[in-house]
Amino acid sequence: MIGALICGINGKMGKTVCELLQGDTDIRAVCGVDIIGGGEISVYNSFADIKQKVDIIIDFSSPSVLSDELSWAVKNNVPVVLAATGYSAEDLVLLESASKKIPIFKTGNFSLGINLLIKLVKQAAQVLGESFDIEIIEKHHNQKADAPSGTALMLADGINESLKDKREYLNGRSGAGKRGNEIGIHAVRGGTITGEHEVIFAGNDEIITLSHSAHSKRIFAAGAVRAAKWLISQPAGLYDMNDIFENI
Repeated sequence: MIGALICGINGKMGKTVCELLQGDTDIRAVCGVDIIGGGEISVYNSFADIKQKVDIIIDFSSPSVLSDELSWAVKNNVPVVLAATGYSAEDLVLLESASKKIPIFKTGNFSLGINLLIKLVKQAAQVLGESFDIEIIEKHHNQKADAPSGTALMLADGINESLKDKREYLNGRSGAGKRGNEIGIHAVRGGTITGEHEVIFAGNDEIITLSHSAHSKRIFAAGAVRAAKWLISQPAGLYDMNDIFENI
């Protein structure tokens, strides 16, 4: 059985992953890393303190632990599934370097539905081309720290890829003046919204809207567990949900 270390184990998503693993016959949580201690299994304050044998890391914490996490993972030859968002350019350089030595799975959203939405908006952008204005609206709970969401940026990047990177991103529209050749991205934060993403293609006399709503955080935990089971047998490299889609 695969032994998983859950980074951020006492956060909401870490707890959701642990609940999901309780009924899994292929993978189980053997320990965790979190600034908050306590729980049914060993929880460490740092990677340097880990005593258990770990086969894979599932990380729903934050970019602040990335450097120590990757150093430990590379030293111990442990694959990593990264589910946090908000990584900096420097973080991405660390990821790229570490992925040459261990398999790393990184995506801004582990929902299969969201990743299908990304494929659909890319196709829509290819068909509609330059004749439609494009706006993205994302909604999340009031505790989410980063804005726009990693998923909104994934959607924008997918669209821009289809348009050959012709459009800049405009976060919000306060004081921006008349619309130009951009992709507008708008963040809403409130209450307990799990996650909603809407992409609007607005043309002359017609509007096409593609959207996805998450009703539970469980879908993200399930996607991360699925990625972990797949990643465990992969060679060193940097992977994302497109690799999972190719194997469905």
